Amino acid sequence: MKKSIIAFVTLAVLASCSKKESTDNLHLTGNIKGLKNGTLYIQRIVDTSLVAIDSIKIDGDSSFESDIKLESPEVLYLYLDRGVTNSLDNNILFFAEPGNINIDTNLDNFIYNAKITGSKNQELYDEYKKINSRFNDENLSLVESRFKATKRQDQKALDSINTKQESNIKRKYLYATNFALNNKDHEIAPYIALSEIYDINVKFLDTIQKSMTPKVAQSLYGKKLTKYVADIKKEQQKQ
Repeated sequence: MKKSIIAFVTLAVLASCSKKESTDNLHLTGNIKGLKNGTLYIQRIVDTSLVAIDSIKIDGDSSFESDIKLESPEVLYLYLDRGVTNSLDNNILFFAEPGNINIDTNLDNFIYNAKITGSKNQELYDEYKKINSRFNDENLSLVESRFKATKRQDQKALDSINTKQESNIKRKYLYATNFALNNKDHEIAPYIALSEIYDINVKFLDTIQKSMTPKVAQSLYGKKLTKYVADIKKEQQKQ
C-alpha cells in the first residue's frame, strides 16, 4: 500500500512537470565570453515597460539557458546586469519564436557582437536592419551638413539638404513598406509596420494589414496592427 502511494505521488509529480515543460515552447541558450559574474534577465515589453520574465545567475560559467512560454513570436530582450559597473551596452533585442534559439556574444561588445541563430524572424530582421542602416547613416550625414550650412547661413545649401532629407525619408519608408509586404507570412511584417512606419499614411498600413497570412494576422503583432489601423480609421471618421 505504501509503495502504491509513493508510485502515485511520483506519477503525479512527473505529470505536473511534463505539463509545465509542454507550456515552455522556446528553449534559449547562449554564451557570453568573458562574463564571470552577473545576472541575465529575459525581458518583454508589457504596455510600455520592460518586464523580466526570467532571470539567470552567472557565477563562473558564461553559458546560459532558459525555457520560456511564447503565445506567438515576439521581440524579447536579453538584459545583462553586470553587478559592479553601469553600461549602455547591456540589452540585446532578439525576435523570439518557438523552437531553439542561441545567442553568443562577449562581455566587451555585448550588443554589437551578438550572434543570434534559430529564429527566422530574427534572420529577416537582421536583413532589414542592414539596409535600413544605410538610410540612417545618410540622415546623420545630412544632419551634419545642415549644422554646417546653418552655421555659415547658407540658405541655398539648407534648401538642398531639406530636399535630400525628404527623399531619404520617403525611400526609407518605401523600403520598410515593401519589406513588410514581401514578408507577409512572417511576424516581422506587422512588427516593422508598428515599430518603423507607424506614422506613415494609413493606406500603406492598411495594405500591409490586409496582406498578412491568417497565421500572422492572429499573432501578437498581427492583432496589434489590425487594431492600430482600425483605431486610426475610426479617428479619421470623426474629423
